[in-house]
Amino acid sequence: MVRSRPPRSRPAGRPAGIRRGGRVGLVPAFWILMAVAAAAAPVDWVAVATDRTRLEFVAKPAVVAALLAAAAVIPVDRTDLVDRRWWFVGALACCLVGDVLLMLPRDLFVPGLAAFLVGHALFIGGLLQPPSPAGIPPFSFSPLGLGVAVLAVAACEAVPATVLFRSLAGRGRRSLIPPVAVYVGAIATMVVLAVNVGVPAAAVGAVLFLVSDTVLAWNRFVRPVRSGPLAVHVAYHLAQGLLVLSILH
Repeated sequence: MVRSRPPRSRPAGRPAGIRRGGRVGLVPAFWILMAVAAAAAPVDWVAVATDRTRLEFVAKPAVVAALLAAAAVIPVDRTDLVDRRWWFVGALACCLVGDVLLMLPRDLFVPGLAAFLVGHALFIGGLLQPPSPAGIPPFSFSPLGLGVAVLAVAACEAVPATVLFRSLAGRGRRSLIPPVAVYVGAIATMVVLAVNVGVPAAAVGAVLFLVSDTVLAWNRFVRPVRSGPLAVHVAYHLAQGLLVLSILH
């Protein structure tokens, strides 16, 4: 009789599917999904630039769906931001819902805005989660850093926001001013926090998200911007991709 060799015990703290040497079984899945998003994004941009609505309806949600899945499959031992990761997954899910609502052939701007507002609240919640162990990557909200970021964001957004609110009032859409003001405050808060967490990809991604939303609002409620829709989509996809990459360490 041949004795069967007892199963080799897994070192404590190492999840199933993790190989020695720091190589992780699920990391290839992450990069495959990121590649899917990277391939779908230019398809969406071409669709927007050439007014191919049906293609846009497929490609735009595909980008965010792939990024959402990529964030969800990051193995726990490849990030010190485990808690932040799940907040970001929820935020991306809300953004996906918002994308779909804004693409439907009906005026669903307010529901779409609400979906993105919840998404930004989740991004904020994620950015407030400290890494484990603390300090890797750098994580600090110094009064000076927060103050400088607040002043910078306020300086950049003061004029566009003022013009936007005046335009909404002039177009008889005063009812949109309160929800839009809340949304502006939420995304500005996200940018301030992202700039202060010590992860450059998060900071750049949040700033690009702000740029995308500013151009979108200006193009929709103030005056058309040349290649505005294309600029919105490019900045939006780069923003989401960088926010996902900011989780991986």
